[in-house]
Amino acid sequence: MFTLAQEKPEDWWEVEALYDHCFAPGRTALSSYRLRDGVAPVANLCLVARDEVGQVGGAIRYWPIRVGGVQSLLLGPVAVHPIAQGEGLGALLITKSLEVARDDWDRVLLVGDAPYYSRFGFEKLDGVEMPPPTNPDRILGYSLKDGAWNGIKGKVRKAKPPLT
Repeated sequence: MFTLAQEKPEDWWEVEALYDHCFAPGRTALSSYRLRDGVAPVANLCLVARDEVGQVGGAIRYWPIRVGGVQSLLLGPVAVHPIAQGEGLGALLITKSLEVARDDWDRVLLVGDAPYYSRFGFEKLDGVEMPPPTNPDRILGYSLKDGAWNGIKGKVRKAKPPLT
């Protein structure tokens, strides 16, 4: 059984170790990381899942971005330790964080596999351009408010403070 809590500053390295374990060694070279450089994550949406002995089993982070000049959220990374995969922990992290995000944000973007993320309501975004080399078919969006992605097109850029 896992308990979710907001990520604390002292969790940072443990969460980074989880991401290193779950993703390829070159993960920080991905274009989505350029959108995160020098930008603080949205603290209240960054969650850590710990098991009964306090080990990190999963984590999710969000970052402020602008899409076509409009304030938005970038979901990711989200990871579940291999020994906890298949237990619904990733789905729990995603659904809980989206519930919390609904209070202050309108839309979420991520780069991921549509077959997996479509079950949460994410859909392919046409006309939204991530920095290269991002496959356009993997750019997905989720509306936290009805119609939040209507008419939003353009380049995805780093957020400009103060956004959170």
